[in-house]
Amino acid sequence: MKLPIYLDNHSTTPCDPRVVEVMLPYFTEKFGNAASRNHSFGWEVEEGVEHARKQIAHLIGADAKEIIFTSGATESDNLALQGIVAMYREKGDHIITSATEHRAVIDTAKYLEKKGVTVTFLPVDKAGMVSADDVRNAITDKTILISVMLANNEIGTINPIAEIGKVAKEKGIIFHCDATQGVGKIPVNVQEMGIDLMSFSAHKIYGPKGIGALYVRRKAPRVRLEPMIYGGGHERGMRSGTLPVPLIVGFGKACELCEQEMATESVRMAKMRDRLQEGIMGAMDEVYLNGHPTERLPGNLNISFAYVEGEALLMGVKEIALSSGSACTSATLEPSYVLRALGVGSDLAHSSIRFGLGRFNTDEEIEYTIDRMLKAVTHLREMSPLYEMAKEGVDLTTVQWAAH
Repeated sequence: MKLPIYLDNHSTTPCDPRVVEVMLPYFTEKFGNAASRNHSFGWEVEEGVEHARKQIAHLIGADAKEIIFTSGATESDNLALQGIVAMYREKGDHIITSATEHRAVIDTAKYLEKKGVTVTFLPVDKAGMVSADDVRNAITDKTILISVMLANNEIGTINPIAEIGKVAKEKGIIFHCDATQGVGKIPVNVQEMGIDLMSFSAHKIYGPKGIGALYVRRKAPRVRLEPMIYGGGHERGMRSGTLPVPLIVGFGKACELCEQEMATESVRMAKMRDRLQEGIMGAMDEVYLNGHPTERLPGNLNISFAYVEGEALLMGVKEIALSSGSACTSATLEPSYVLRALGVGSDLAHSSIRFGLGRFNTDEEIEYTIDRMLKAVTHLREMSPLYEMAKEGVDLTTVQWAAH
């Protein structure tokens, strides 16, 4: 086993060597512009792009013509929300989303609010799930878009997307899904789930960074978007710019590999995740699971360790790459907005750690991580007067702290 250990696969994944292999020729020998229609250099790379489009579409049950290439899921989210609002403004000015969406959706929605759009941010339940009934009840005659994520990037909770898609279809409203964390890890079918627009990215599924896609439904209904980037009319006029062919070819291969290996890979990943969860939670008190106990991504585990600062815990296990529930915003450490939406108290939110397991993790690494986490938490709690008081039966909520 080699150190350091990488357990932050929700933020990004390493490129699979098989992906790198198919990309390499497109940097040197096959260097043409896919939009150059009048010579063999262009035809050759266009062929590579169209093959990748098919591989990507096949993974999600779409048609290759419905795949629009972007720089990543953040751009796809922006294009979906801003593009729909600009195109359907005459029909209405209300969009529905959830309180636990990725920042790429939340911040875009807040930007649109400033432009006069009405946005409903739906609450989630204690497990972080959006209810289809809440979606239905939030719809007005001005609603033009519903945007709900497939799986949460922090807590791994999987939303009832097919149910929400059904509500959207009944009401004739366009449904966008940010599926960045779910595509390639759990089965996704845009037809069965009633999804009209879907964002996802290559670098979350062992592909290269800098390339993503937006699935845009072509019929029943045909979804139209106002572009954000103008130019040569590439990508059905929705996203101009010379295509990054090596990245696209890599994205296609990454999707093909996910399709071939997802069934066995997700079982192996869930097994390692469950071992990690049992190894930590079975050996310690005052540790809490965040997110849904079963409806969650196979590689996700998010745990709060009471009486321990998440940041201090990360520093204590420097040889393991993890992420904490606190996001460094300017000079203040804010607890995660996702955990707050679940009703997790500030103290526990500050003590949360996200483990993101991936394709290249091993059982040996999991055992090492369990051992290190138990030691690090025990060590930090030994130094915590609060933990000591709690163990002695003091109700910390009733303690009057002296003000300095």
